[in-house]
Order: sequence, then structure tokens, then C-alpha cells
Amino acid sequence: MHPVFVPAGHGAAVPIRFVSTATWEAARGNLDPAARSFAEASGFAARAGEHLLLPAADGSLAAVLFGIDAPLASAPDRFMAGKLAGVLPTGIYRFADAPEPRFSALAFAFGHYRFDRYKKRDDKDLRLQVPDGVDAAALSRTVEAVTLVRDLVNTPANDMGPAALEQAARDLAARHGATLRVIVGDELLAQNFPLIHAVGRAAGEAPRLIDLTWGDLAHPKVTLVGKGVCFDSGGLDIKPDSAMLLMKKDMGGAATALALAHMVMDRRLPVRLRVLIPAVENAISGNAFRPRDIYPSRKGLTVEIGNTDAEGRLVLADALALADEEAPDLLIDMGTLTGAARVALGPEVPPFYTHDDGLAADLAHYADAENDPLWRLPLWRPYDAMLDSKVADLGNVGSGGFAGSIVCALFLNRFVSAAKAWLHLDIYAWNPSAKPARPEGGECQAARALDALLAARYGAP
Repeated sequence: MHPVFVPAGHGAAVPIRFVSTATWEAARGNLDPAARSFAEASGFAARAGEHLLLPAADGSLAAVLFGIDAPLASAPDRFMAGKLAGVLPTGIYRFADAPEPRFSALAFAFGHYRFDRYKKRDDKDLRLQVPDGVDAAALSRTVEAVTLVRDLVNTPANDMGPAALEQAARDLAARHGATLRVIVGDELLAQNFPLIHAVGRAAGEAPRLIDLTWGDLAHPKVTLVGKGVCFDSGGLDIKPDSAMLLMKKDMGGAATALALAHMVMDRRLPVRLRVLIPAVENAISGNAFRPRDIYPSRKGLTVEIGNTDAEGRLVLADALALADEEAPDLLIDMGTLTGAARVALGPEVPPFYTHDDGLAADLAHYADAENDPLWRLPLWRPYDAMLDSKVADLGNVGSGGFAGSIVCALFLNRFVSAAKAWLHLDIYAWNPSAKPARPEGGECQAARALDALLAARYGAP
């Protein structure tokens, strides 16, 4: 994929003019007679997503007309400009009058994304001049973060197992001067991470806990925990083939944590950052963990296994317990955890959970401001009883089959007690169908909203 952004004034750029059905009549009147006649002959009506290439007298491309949602549309797509990457010929472009230049520039770049590791495609060399007043470094940082998640999630498990996920963390740590420590295999038992070991021990690649640290210890402590299940067969409670088909994406929480870490470190945010990724494969073999097994956890709570397909919360539990031991100012965990979240809110709107009303309000604000949708669901305390076990401190799944995402959040909450604030996100990390700027496949959810939240809360320099 070619670099997308170039500085303003970098070469002759073709202007892209944004119009809507509401503004098209006035815009058409401002075109020169030849362009106006060409637009009318082409039947261009400025419908959302519609484009028209306007020729110059010598046959070259003079300008592009692009239709967007009308200004008063009830639900305008702020990433509509992502369609441009699929329809424009090779060249350098500039926005003449984008209504939201930053979002349109991001959408242009997001729409240019192609996952071509295994199947090469003709890749047009599209460049966009950075719009006036838009931070070029921030644009590039965000596009790099989204690309990182998409590439990691789209890579199949035969090339993205626990060791490969560790290497991705190593590469990021090396780029930003962070420190990386990894605990692998039976050393997890020696260092008291029994749940991570139990989930991952049946796989061909050893389970591991990846621990990245960066920043000044004197700064506020922000810890990210990302679910790194590189493939989830369901374990002995094996998934049907239809449910297993997308399970290469079950490390989407880890990928998102790495992307957010990149954004934090790249902007040199004054925090002490820690990223914890339990990286495992939930496989089946003679030593796989079983239903009704009981395991201790790092926290000291014993957990009865009600279903081996509820493994993500188990590996997160040990990682959260470690994170909680140093009482971070903000502890964030994220993972592709429950189908219940998708039933409730669909694939585009991940739920989040926190006890902190101020934090919830701030995150909701930045989710809207960054066009990175999130929705708060309650940590409904009466549902804690669904986790009761007759033979252990708690079970890993709820009784009755109700409120699956809430019950998962309540399970994880049992392993957090010292953190000053805790936030849990149940993401999907996948676009089931293509939309402007959002190609089908792996997707970065929540990282842009969280990056804006952290920058506002801890003061980007």
C-alpha cells in the first residue's frame, strides 16, 4: 500500500469537490459551461457516494465531483469519502471543500487499505494532499494504527499464532524504545498464571504472557490488556464450523491494544504505559482443559469451567490480576468476547463497561467525536449470582444463558480491585460487509476513541 498523504503543494493536485443533492444546484451553476454540460450529459445527481470525473480541454482530469449526504441528513456517513479510493485513477488529489476535512482524509486512507499478503492486487498510487489545518502527523499515526489492527486480524492463524503475535509486540516495542518481557509455556505456572496456561497448553505453540512497558514511572499509570486468542476452536466444547470460520480474529483485542499503544507512544503522551497480552490458541488435544475442571487463578479465586469456549475471559483474568497489582490510574481491557454483545448491539457498536460515570461520559463523548461508535452497558450487580458455583469461588459462564456480555464483564470485574478506574470493552474487530472506508475483514474498533480520551485526560504535549 502506497503512502497516502503528501504535504500541501506537493505536485499538481486534482481538486475533489464535495456536493449533495441539497447543494448540487448551486454548485452546478459555479461550474464552467463545458463542465456543466458534461455533468448534465452524464446524469450526475450528487447522490451520496456518486462521483464524476470532469475532463479538461486536453483530455486530462480537471476535477472530481463527489456526492455526500445532505447537510441535514438524519444519519450522515462521515466516512463516505472512503469510496473515493476505489473509484479514482492514479494521481495526486486535494480536497477543495470537504465538510469535515480530517474525517474525509482518514476515510480516504482507510478506503485505500488492501490486505495483499497472500494475493497481490493492482494497487493504484493514490495520494492526498493534507488538508489545510489538519495535523499530518496525527493522520499518519491513526492510519498506521488502523492498518496494524487490520493486518494482524486478517492474517490467518497459521501465520499469526502466539509467537507471531509476540513478534508484532517486539517490533512495536523496538520502534518506540519500549521494554518487552515474555513468560512462555510452563514458566506461566512457575510465575502464577494458571488460567493462561490452562487455556493455551493444548496448542502446538506454547501459551505466553506478553508484557510491554514504556514511559516514566512517575507519570500516571495506564495499562492496556488485550485478549490474544490467536485461534479459538472452542476447545472440547468445540464450535460448529460456521462459528469457527472467523476465529482467526479472536486476537482482535490484542491487536487493538497494540494499535492504541502505538498511538500513545507515537504522540509521546506523558503516561507510564503497560500493555499485557495473554497470547494463546484454544486447541484440542489430550491435555486440553475440560468442562467442570477447576483451576486456581492469579487472584487466588478458584474458577470452575462451565464451557471451554468461554476461554477469553480466563486468560484476561490472570492478566488483569497482574495489572491490578500495581493499582494503575486507568486499567483498560478489550477483547472479542461474546456473541451476546453482537446480538444486543450488532457488529458496529461495541459495548463498554465501567463503574466510573465520569469516565463513561468522557468515552461516549470521544466515541461520537471520533466517529468510533461505542455504547455503555450496565455492570448489573444482581447478575453476579449467575456466576455462582457450588464447588468453586465462581464459574466462567453464567447460568440461564441470559445477559452474556454483562456476565462476562462481571466475571472480569472480580479480578480488579485496586485500579483507580477500570474500563472493559467487548469488541468485534471485524467488518462483515464492506462500507465506505471500512472494507470487509479485520477492523480497528475503539482505539481512536480511547486515544482521544487519553490525550484529553493526560495532556498530550
